[in-house]
Amino acid sequence: MNDTQAPPPVARALKLAPSLLAADFARLGDELRAAEAGGADLIHVDVMDGHFVPNLSLGPLIVEACRRVTSLPLDVHLMISSPERYIGAFAEAGADIITVHAEATPHLHRALGLIRECGVQAGVALNPATPLTVLNEVLALVDLVLVMSVNPGFGGQTFIEGSLRRLRAARAIIDAQRPGCLLEVDGGINHETAPRAYHAGADVLVAGSAVFGGEGGVAHNLTALREAVQRADG
Repeated sequence: MNDTQAPPPVARALKLAPSLLAADFARLGDELRAAEAGGADLIHVDVMDGHFVPNLSLGPLIVEACRRVTSLPLDVHLMISSPERYIGAFAEAGADIITVHAEATPHLHRALGLIRECGVQAGVALNPATPLTVLNEVLALVDLVLVMSVNPGFGGQTFIEGSLRRLRAARAIIDAQRPGCLLEVDGGINHETAPRAYHAGADVLVAGSAVFGGEGGVAHNLTALREAVQRADG
């Protein structure tokens, strides 16, 4: 089936994860409450170190502040080198899921094991050019697989079309080896790409500008994003 054909119905539950990278930090509490009211399932927290990716962003203090405001699961995405150094700090700050990049550490098993030892769900993220065969080595240790649909480091990028093929392949691996593991996609998710990513196999859609940008407001934008996927499913 090509991407222009009508997709078959999908039974998987859709989860929306607004990315704080696009939020107004002068109104962070209000933004989080609006996301919760709009039906967000998780809050995605992008952490960047200026080394693994060419940008700097949030730290444990922001995660701790978010934890005080919302009861939604905090999905912390570490785009940092040597993530082992900070896993404990983010777990203590209130992260529910901590995802590390396969490319960011030579000791991926160790990093994932440390996350689990902290009592937090573990995720592994793969950049667009990273072979999915990595999953065969670590899938037993993870609760979430994150397929990047842009090269990480900046918000507002364009969805890489080849990500749909990668999502389908990752879905097949997960279903065969670890049913119940979530498949997340991050990068360029909007009203056009969200239905395609979901029908390619993603359970969790991370969206920044499509949620926190525009004039409709956070709750309205989340509803519109969910409805776009549901219309495609119908």
